[in-house]
Amino acid sequence: MNHRHLLPDEIDLLLDDDEVGFGATPLKAHIRDCVDCRARVDEARMIVAELEDLPHFAPSYNFANRVMAQVPVFVPWHVTARQTIAQFIPQSRSARIAVAGLATAVASVLTVGLLWISTQTDVLVVASGAAGSQMRGLIFDAGRVVLSTVVGDQMFAAIQRTGQVGIVAALLGLAAAAGGSIAGLRALAIASSRRRA
Repeated sequence: MNHRHLLPDEIDLLLDDDEVGFGATPLKAHIRDCVDCRARVDEARMIVAELEDLPHFAPSYNFANRVMAQVPVFVPWHVTARQTIAQFIPQSRSARIAVAGLATAVASVLTVGLLWISTQTDVLVVASGAAGSQMRGLIFDAGRVVLSTVVGDQMFAAIQRTGQVGIVAALLGLAAAAGGSIAGLRALAIASSRRRA
């Protein structure tokens, strides 16, 4: 006779009525002799019967979608890129062939154009020099217009006569004026908030 009580997995084995399971016969013999184990098995059978009588609920059709919408899922960058590109690929075979042909033609034209430009270094040097001098002229003219608008024509003429010293003095004057304006506005805001409080 076994003097120990049944373990929970042994009780589960008896609840499942597993006749083939290893050692089921000695367990049945034990519950015939042991009052405590028989009471535990009877209680477990009663719980299983109550659980079986409970109504079975099925989640709604959209339950999994609602739950998964709230779960943050990490998607690697290459998967995201592949999915994004796949959205732009047509579904029909003829459309895919047309898109592939168009992409090949555009890539070929760009390649030929880049090769032609790279072989024309003399033209590139002249064009970049001309573009650079023209860009400098445009920037200088725009700066002159902005500066004469900000400080006025007479002040701009004085800055032009003094050269770099005049430009530095004008910039320092603008910075001082801006700082004074900011300090004045801040003092007004503080005074206004103190009056309200």
